[in-house]
Amino acid sequence: MATISYKCPNCGGGLKFDPASQKYACEYCLSAFTQEELDRLEPDEGGEQAAAGGAAKTGDAAAGGQAVVYTCPSCGAEIVTDETTAATFCFYCHNPVVLQGRLGGEYQPDYVLPFSIDREKAKGIFLQWLKQKKFVPKSFYSPDQIEKMTGVYFPYWMYSCEVDGRLEGEGLRERTWVSGKTRYTEHEKYNILRTGHMEVGHVTRNALKKADRKLIESVMPYDMNALKPFSMGYLSGFVAEKRDMEQGEFVREVENEVREYALNDLNSGLAGYSSVQMHTRQADLRDSRWEYALLPVWTLTYRDSAGKIYYFACNGQNGKVCGVLPVDRTKLAVFFAKIFTPLFIILMIAGYFL
Repeated sequence: MATISYKCPNCGGGLKFDPASQKYACEYCLSAFTQEELDRLEPDEGGEQAAAGGAAKTGDAAAGGQAVVYTCPSCGAEIVTDETTAATFCFYCHNPVVLQGRLGGEYQPDYVLPFSIDREKAKGIFLQWLKQKKFVPKSFYSPDQIEKMTGVYFPYWMYSCEVDGRLEGEGLRERTWVSGKTRYTEHEKYNILRTGHMEVGHVTRNALKKADRKLIESVMPYDMNALKPFSMGYLSGFVAEKRDMEQGEFVREVENEVREYALNDLNSGLAGYSSVQMHTRQADLRDSRWEYALLPVWTLTYRDSAGKIYYFACNGQNGKVCGVLPVDRTKLAVFFAKIFTPLFIILMIAGYFL
């Protein structure tokens, strides 16, 4: 398996996908290219092909346990990743590297949702979010720590289908009134029949075992209308993971979820009855399909002195955040001292004069 470094057609510098412009940017000559422009480029005279075509394919791989070693095509340094990492950076020259073959064949995604939020904006969102978190240790948001923020494409399975729902039952309405000294109650029974058709799209499931499920599901939802047909170039400048969970692991869970959602939606229109007894609740799924996509998340992790890991995550499309934060016990103790010490003194003085 080879490594790929995406090269600028003008100067040969490394290309990175820029979320702000939605183009591939060269940090050296400041050129910028759209995906369509790169797709039209032909191999140059040296045999290397620019960006989207798979530039400078060199290097080798060897597995050692769960670690895999590659050679950086830009500087020759060794790059060590695990078996599911599909895009990363060279530690020495900092060039983005996409690992050819990791997302090929059956593992090639159908779609990718490109980052819309760049690193600087993600940092700003993180710092703004922390303003209301008074007891976080400074080491969690130190400049060195913030520089570790990483844009990661996580793998997801997406399920879509059409649903035909049917509800049959009996509804009861009661009306009570008093006339003179007599109390009357009227019972009316109705046969209920409700049918409906629903199109369900992009029910998502995390497809990476090592991912923190709470982390990557808490930043959802995404606007799936922005999905793009998969191209390796979108990964340049980011970290990407390939799936290690197959759709079969989610089929029963997702189909049951879709059925219940459709039936609850039908049932929501049954207001006005005193009671309802259902005889038939049926939801038939058809035209089911699974698609594989990479979705963007900015992540920052922190390990405290006890070895416990905390994290911050930001949706790379819309900026929604979540996190589990460490607590600085010294800051917390100082806060309580400021609050309770004056109160204790006041109580002591009041007790002295009683």
